[in-house]
Amino acid sequence: MSERYTIARITRGDEHFEILVKPQPAFSYRVGKTTSISKVLVTETIFTDANKGTKASDEKLQKAFETTDPIKIADLILKKGTLQLTTDQRRQLTEEKRKQIISFISRQCVDPKTNLPHPPLRIEQAMEQIHFSIDPSKEVEEQAREIIKLLRPILPLKMEQIAVTVRIPPEYASKSYGTVKGFGKIQHEEWKADGSWSAVIELPAGLYGPFLEKLGEMTRGNVEAKLVK
Repeated sequence: MSERYTIARITRGDEHFEILVKPQPAFSYRVGKTTSISKVLVTETIFTDANKGTKASDEKLQKAFETTDPIKIADLILKKGTLQLTTDQRRQLTEEKRKQIISFISRQCVDPKTNLPHPPLRIEQAMEQIHFSIDPSKEVEEQAREIIKLLRPILPLKMEQIAVTVRIPPEYASKSYGTVKGFGKIQHEEWKADGSWSAVIELPAGLYGPFLEKLGEMTRGNVEAKLVK
């Protein structure tokens, strides 16, 4: 890997695609700290083999990505593909992925004995016992589900979805809508004649507490919410 550039790559079907990128800007882009892809790319060219300088044909690009726009394709490669990293960059990405996995497990799972989520610190301490090797290039949910299986002998975990009915007064309804939607899936909703809003929301059991707390803050406690049995 050159100090001036490195390679990011992705495989689609039987085809491999590569881009030349600047190492540190590419890493920053991948973790969301840089939004300008122009600062990342060495050249706006999609290769099948960057070391040989072999460019990908428009036909192959269209088939693999449904576009020939190099910026759109480069964005996808950087976010979903594999980026050659320095040891320090890989360590940073692994630590960030570890935090995301802990957060996912805390949100999605509950203790089956209490139906309450485990605190992130308890999950973190349990993960240390199983010595799972986190891959910074793999999706959070994919790895989290593997970890949940390994954790169950030492930490009771149950993945559960719950349904909650809410009714929000008219003065808070509009501004609360986006927040509610961000916690889960709206199964049913109804705007009342007085401007209030009622809905049934499906969300992970581990988010029930934070959900009630957030709605309470936004409505100054003027919210009705209960579990659907």
